[in-house]
Amino acid sequence: MIADEARQAAERVARDSYGRLVAFLAARTRDVAGAEDALAEAFASALKSWPEDGVPANPDAWLLTVARRRQTDAARRRQTRTAGEVHIQLMTEELEEAAANPEIIPDRRLLLMFACAHPDIEAGMRAPLILQTILGLTAIDIAAAFLIPPATMGQRLVRAKARIKEAGVPFAIPEREDLAERLDAVLEAIYAAYAKGWTEIGDTAAERLTDEAIWLGRLVVSLLPDEPEAKGMLALMLYAEARRQARRDAGGAYVSLEEQDITLWDEPQIVTAEALLHDANAAGPTGRYQIEAAIQSAHIARRVSGHANWDAVVALYDVLLRLTQSPVVVLNRAAALMEVQGPEAALASLDTIADDRRMADYQPYWAARGHLAARAGRKAEAHEALTLAIGLATDEAVRQYLSGQRSKLQDG
Repeated sequence: MIADEARQAAERVARDSYGRLVAFLAARTRDVAGAEDALAEAFASALKSWPEDGVPANPDAWLLTVARRRQTDAARRRQTRTAGEVHIQLMTEELEEAAANPEIIPDRRLLLMFACAHPDIEAGMRAPLILQTILGLTAIDIAAAFLIPPATMGQRLVRAKARIKEAGVPFAIPEREDLAERLDAVLEAIYAAYAKGWTEIGDTAAERLTDEAIWLGRLVVSLLPDEPEAKGMLALMLYAEARRQARRDAGGAYVSLEEQDITLWDEPQIVTAEALLHDANAAGPTGRYQIEAAIQSAHIARRVSGHANWDAVVALYDVLLRLTQSPVVVLNRAAALMEVQGPEAALASLDTIADDRRMADYQPYWAARGHLAARAGRKAEAHEALTLAIGLATDEAVRQYLSGQRSKLQDG
């Protein structure tokens, strides 16, 4: 029982404080990998000592103290010159002060995020790097989100962390003229984290990920109030979050968007999202997140009109597709296109990305294909696609929902 409590405490701290502790440990040294290794050793020590000694009153301070010792020991092994010793002493004093006062540990997560988004980091790795360093996601989880093989993602993450140290990338919010390029990666990482948590309904840890993403989104908006895409991204997350309670029925079964009870949608979150989107559009220019938020706003309009404005949704997806050329946008557009032009037109649209190798293991692609094929009366094709979607689904409620859709093919 004590061991379980200690493990649960360590898991809770990992969820709540991982990014904050890594950012603090890495801020002076710019050695992100070293900070992660030191913190990992601290968690390993916690799992050994907390079951025997009890969970400390300030777990963050305990972990920071142990990680600091590992970090300074490693630094001493690497540096023997006087200048190096002075640097180590300054780092040690700063960490000791923070460990003694955990309630005032500076939150340097946003600074680390912008460091990960620095031009010296490979463009395609900036958002994945933020996801790992700030939220502690594994290379496997990140690879799935970005449709890249896990081994490849792991190797690239290692190189990106090394680059931060080699290039001496500063932990700072960039100057205005350098902000736009780096902000894109920060927003992409935050939204990818939200999307992962949103997809895995019923998973407490995943749902905490959505809370963390929204918190980070609010932080970026508060620090950069003139950035319309930051507001667009926060609006996008809040539109989705407003529908959370309607995504499951009383028995816990998955409920699709079209079948949701709109009275369960969270009105205050919708109002906040609408205001954010209005402010973002007024500031211009219109970017990806503003368009995606506008799509969600069109869906949310159901609560007033009683039906979705599918023509507007398709038109917005057309704009988004021209902007991003993303196969995921093609996939989402197909679902809306079905409501306007029918399932055959939607399937023809999906055919344009059928040869994209990334779709082979992408569960939403097969779920959408199965749904569209069923609507078109192509029962064999629908059965095959739904079977693949069920096998790739990680959420039991979604598996049951898809199994129900597949069973209807046999009953019809």
